[in-house]
Amino acid sequence: MSASLAPLGTDTVHVVIDMQRLFDEETGWRVPDLAALLPPIARLIEHRPARALYARFITPGSIGEAKGAWQSYYRQWPQVIRDRLPAGMFDLVKPLACHAAPNQQFDKEGFSAFSGPSFPGMLRDLGASTLVLSGVETDVCVLSTALEAIERGLRVVIATDAVASSSPAGHRATLDHVLPRFEHMLDLAPSADIIAAWS
Repeated sequence: MSASLAPLGTDTVHVVIDMQRLFDEETGWRVPDLAALLPPIARLIEHRPARALYARFITPGSIGEAKGAWQSYYRQWPQVIRDRLPAGMFDLVKPLACHAAPNQQFDKEGFSAFSGPSFPGMLRDLGASTLVLSGVETDVCVLSTALEAIERGLRVVIATDAVASSSPAGHRATLDHVLPRFEHMLDLAPSADIIAAWS
């Protein structure tokens, strides 16, 4: 889908999704290929550092604090409940943390970046109408963010070499079969092509 990637303009924002210690260390949610994403994500950030936002997935302090079906979800993953994790597990991984100013970071409690209360306002402040997505997990938080962005009328570009999942099968199925279903509203492209198109 990257062969005809249309130019990306000044309305573009790069959203780095959940590149946190929570997904890099042995928490039960570890994404084995996360380290491989760091070079392409860093190149995208360095291309337009002021146009990057950083989502952080924050788990509830207890199962009882979770809403509705999320309680059942966290019963399957009790080890990631906030009060059971070591300090700092929600921090961005060190190679990216140095790029992320506090006002570029936002917290979310759901899969989609739009579940972060401050995220829509941050996009408005940046005049965003195009989102470049990177991070984890391809088939969960990245996918959820992409679909909600489409619902809101935003153009979406997913950096194919800058996303990964704890499920290799889920990652491949999402890139190869699910996301191409939205070919008229979404682009898939490697980070080098995105940088080349982003004036």
